[in-house]
This record gives sequence, C-alpha cells and structure tokens, in this order.
Amino acid sequence: MTEESKPQSNEEEVVTKLIIDRPSDFRFHAAYLAYSETWNKTTSQEMKKELNEIISSLSKEEISYSSFYERLDKFRRHDSQHYAYPRERIETQRKRDWRDRQNRDARNARHRGRR
Repeated sequence: MTEESKPQSNEEEVVTKLIIDRPSDFRFHAAYLAYSETWNKTTSQEMKKELNEIISSLSKEEISYSSFYERLDKFRRHDSQHYAYPRERIETQRKRDWRDRQNRDARNARHRGRR
C-alpha cells in the first residue's frame, strides 16, 4: 500500500445528528429532545456516534424508553453541569404544633416587653 491510499487514522469521522423526530408521538418527541440536547453538548465524535445508535434503536423499538434514558444518562453525566440531587432529610411538623409555638413565642415576647 502506498502512503496516499492508506486511510487517514488521524482524522475523525464527522458524525451528523439524526433527524428522526416524531412530534405527534409525545414520548418519542421528549426522548428525541433529550437526545438532541445531549448531542449538542457533546464534542466527541465517538460519543455522538453512540448517541445516534441509541436514538435509532429507540426509533426501531429495539430498546425500551427506560433503557434509552438509562443509556443516555451515562452521556449526560460527562457534562460538568449535571446536578446530582442530594438526599437530605426534610423535617415537617403539624400545623397545630406550629400554631402553638407561634402563640407561645408571641406571648413570651409580650411578657418580655413589660419589664
């Protein structure tokens, strides 16, 4: 093989975004929007190729929506703006307890003012 006939391994293959949206199908349209947003934020051609495979598998109904989002989430986690929701304990109280405390605090404030 001559130098000219060898395929260039240095150049990456340019991957184009798939336009297979179905606006009349709400679930697929939402999935396509998620794919599109992730595809636009990704700079790696290899990752774009994998994203194209995921959305085309979904359009051919080879995978379920849950597995689509599971696979798509792996690409979203590479994004530095991905927000992980912290699991914090939320403390609640009954409305009656809240009112009792407000009344007690108001009463104490009135009595403190009389000194």
